[in-house]
Amino acid sequence: METTAFLIVLAVFLVAVLYSSVGHGGASGYLAVMAFLAVAPEITRPTALVLNLFVASVGAFQFYRAGHFSWGIFWPFAVTSIPFAFIGGMIQLPTNVYKIVLGLVLLFAAFRLAWSFSKSVEIKAPSFSIALICGACLGLLSGLVGVGGGIFLTPLLLLMNWSEAKTAAGVSALFILVNSAAGLLGNYRQVGVLPSDVWLWIVAAVLGGVIGSLLGAKRFDSLTLRRVLAVVLLMAAIKLIVV
Repeated sequence: METTAFLIVLAVFLVAVLYSSVGHGGASGYLAVMAFLAVAPEITRPTALVLNLFVASVGAFQFYRAGHFSWGIFWPFAVTSIPFAFIGGMIQLPTNVYKIVLGLVLLFAAFRLAWSFSKSVEIKAPSFSIALICGACLGLLSGLVGVGGGIFLTPLLLLMNWSEAKTAAGVSALFILVNSAAGLLGNYRQVGVLPSDVWLWIVAAVLGGVIGSLLGAKRFDSLTLRRVLAVVLLMAAIKLIVV
C-alpha cells in the first residue's frame, strides 16, 4: 500500500473513533481529509456519506443498546430532515461555492468538537413545530454538503437544553444515518465515481466506529483529542475558503 493511501486509511480510522465517541458519523472529518488531498467535490460528497452510513449505523446501535436514545426527540426532526436531505443531495453547487459552504461547515464542526457543553441543566423537550423547521434546515444543509447533520443537531439539542449529552449523541447517530441515506439517494449519480479503494476506507471507518461508539456510550471523555481534531478541521476550512 502506498504511503498516501495508508495515511488516508489511518486518518479515516482516527476520525471515526473520535466522531463516533460523541454519536457522529464523521463526515466533516472525512471531508477535511479529502480537502487536504484536493479530492474533487463530486467524489468527496458521496464518499463521506457512504462512510457515514456505516459508522452511524454502528453508533446508533451502540447508543440505543446503552439506553441513550429518545424517539420523542428524534422523529420530529427526522420527519422533515429526510426529504430535505434528499433534495439537498440532488443539488450540485458550483465548485467554488461548494468549497466555501464546506469550509464554513468545517469551521462550525471545529467549534463543535472543541467546545465542552455544561451537563447540569434542566432538560425540556422542543416544541413540535420548531423541531420540524430545524429538521428541514439541517436536512437541506446536510444533503448539500455531504454530511449527516449530527454536527449541527447535537450542539442544537445541548445549547437549547432539549437533551442531555448521551441522549443527544444517540439521537444524532440515527439522525445522521437517515440523512446520509437520503442525501446519498439524492446524489446517486455520483456513487459510481467513488474511489476504487473505498472499501478499505469503509473497513477503517467501521472499526473506528465500533471502538469509538463503545467508548462513547460508556464513559469516554475525548475532549482533548477532539480539540486536536478541531485544529485539523480549522486548517482544512481555511484551505477551502482561502485557496
